[in-house]
Amino acid sequence: MVNATKQLILFLALWLTAGATHLVKANGVTFRASAPSAVVMGQQFQLTYTVNTEGASSLRTPDLSDFEVLMGPSSSVSRSMQIVNGQMSSSYSQTFTYVLMPKKEGTFNIGPGSIKIKNANYSSNSLVIKVLPPDKAGSAGGGRSGGAAAGAAGAGTSQGSTSVGANELFVRMNVANRSVYEQEGILVTFKIYSLYDVDLDDIKFPEFEGFLAQDIELNPQWTLENYNGRNYRTAVFKQTILYPQRSGKITIGSGRFDAIAHVRVKQRSGSIFDELMGGGYQDIRKVLTTSPVTIDVKPLPSGKPESFNGAVGGYTMKATINSNQAKTNEAVTVTVTLTGNGNIKLAKNPTVTFPNDFEVYDPKVETNIRTTASGSSGTKTIEYIAIPRYAGDFEIPAIRFSYFDPRSGSYKTLTSEPFKLHVEKGPEGAASPAVSNYGSQEDVKYLSKDIRYIKTSSPHFVNSRGDIFFGSFTYVLAYVLIALLFAVFFVIYRKQMKENADLAFVRTKRANKVALRRLKTAEKLMKEGRKEDFYDEIFRTLWGYLSDKLNIPQADLTRENVGNELATFGADETLAKDLMQILDTCEFARYAPSQASDTLDTLYRQTADAIGRMENLTKH
Repeated sequence: MVNATKQLILFLALWLTAGATHLVKANGVTFRASAPSAVVMGQQFQLTYTVNTEGASSLRTPDLSDFEVLMGPSSSVSRSMQIVNGQMSSSYSQTFTYVLMPKKEGTFNIGPGSIKIKNANYSSNSLVIKVLPPDKAGSAGGGRSGGAAAGAAGAGTSQGSTSVGANELFVRMNVANRSVYEQEGILVTFKIYSLYDVDLDDIKFPEFEGFLAQDIELNPQWTLENYNGRNYRTAVFKQTILYPQRSGKITIGSGRFDAIAHVRVKQRSGSIFDELMGGGYQDIRKVLTTSPVTIDVKPLPSGKPESFNGAVGGYTMKATINSNQAKTNEAVTVTVTLTGNGNIKLAKNPTVTFPNDFEVYDPKVETNIRTTASGSSGTKTIEYIAIPRYAGDFEIPAIRFSYFDPRSGSYKTLTSEPFKLHVEKGPEGAASPAVSNYGSQEDVKYLSKDIRYIKTSSPHFVNSRGDIFFGSFTYVLAYVLIALLFAVFFVIYRKQMKENADLAFVRTKRANKVALRRLKTAEKLMKEGRKEDFYDEIFRTLWGYLSDKLNIPQADLTRENVGNELATFGADETLAKDLMQILDTCEFARYAPSQASDTLDTLYRQTADAIGRMENLTKH
């Protein structure tokens, strides 16, 4: 009785919500067709046409020869009125209903219907209906018979039993491809099959260790599906794209899902009142699991181009410059747009080489990426900004972007045209300090009548106290100090030149500085509440820091290589585990329905602490 009442209240709430939503969209004429997306052979179903404007006439249906029309059209009218904040609004809908039965199995298209309203014709949407074969257990006589198997949209029936069979309720984890290249996307789908109404109470997906995951936004809906001869109510409740981060055999573990099946139990009394009032339902708990799946991840082949930075998929590239004419101390912008399908969000930016005399700034990156069942696709736009300090004619070399195409199993390189740039001298007032040092000299002029004579005797210098300065101890000491400062400057300069020549050393030395700058960006994202961007920034910060600190090229940056280099670097097992845990937290953050701000702050502090511990290793 309680369950039946709850279902009735839920139905009424959904109906009222749908009506309220319809009011918002009732500014124009809408004419909509609806029917189940799947039915069972021999099952009756309703085809309805609904219009939201009065005065409808001359309804014309499409060809329905694949179905037997049992009844229709029957017409019903619904009117409603509501007052919100003193404003009155009303809605109207008229529904035309046909009762149909399929003549054969298969997939059928029902074309648009048409209706006439005030001398204007309107067309509805078209429909696709899949007709499934009868459930093979539907005519077995004894045992359970699922409601879906019998053609109903509701729950199955149990003969007084308090258990649900393994073939009546289960979850399947479907992996689209079990043999892929490193960084090649894999679609993983979780789908529930049930003969009963069911709720999932506790959901624990597998830990995708060794993968980066990109979830797909879903709007789960129940539909009928024939699987192994049974007609199940099915729903896809999770899809994700996995990008393997290392080669070899990687196993996706089991998922665990606590389900509650609402099973109608036949009462021995056979009372019709029990059936009508819902007293014959029983909630049965069942733990559902998925089987582990092993993925064979092939390493990327040898012969990587110099411009390869880990991109896998299929891409196009467009490079532009804001102008081929510029002035000194004015910004020059080169924009590179990458478009394609693959791990575009994880791929490192292509390199743009500006002339040596240009002051180069960090690039600005914008992404517009959508993840669907076919993978992650979209655009990544990078703006490279530099300021020329001297006039002249310059050339920005061709920009190259290489990626691995898993379909052809080969590397491909995209190349832009080089950019010619003519730089003219800008206004003097805009000159930078480096340019101002080369200002013109002026003759000294005495103004007014204060003209001084030229002394012909040898000068001598005295300090403010009147002592002779030239040849004194202070004079000699000043020269010695200047000489020492010059020597120290020369030694430091030579040391820096030597260090800068060693690119690996420069990357290692600057790793902490770059990481701290990116941590400030992550902190800003955290304060703004941009959680997904925060996790992406923390992941990139730590991943980039490890690449620079351990001197691992981006193309070879995998968890396995990082683990090996950490051991060589002197990091203990606890530090290595903490670093991997931070990366895992960022990867799986999207699984959590919501993350509290203190959780983000904790992750931020853990990242800063882990980087600090790494830096301490280099100081001892």
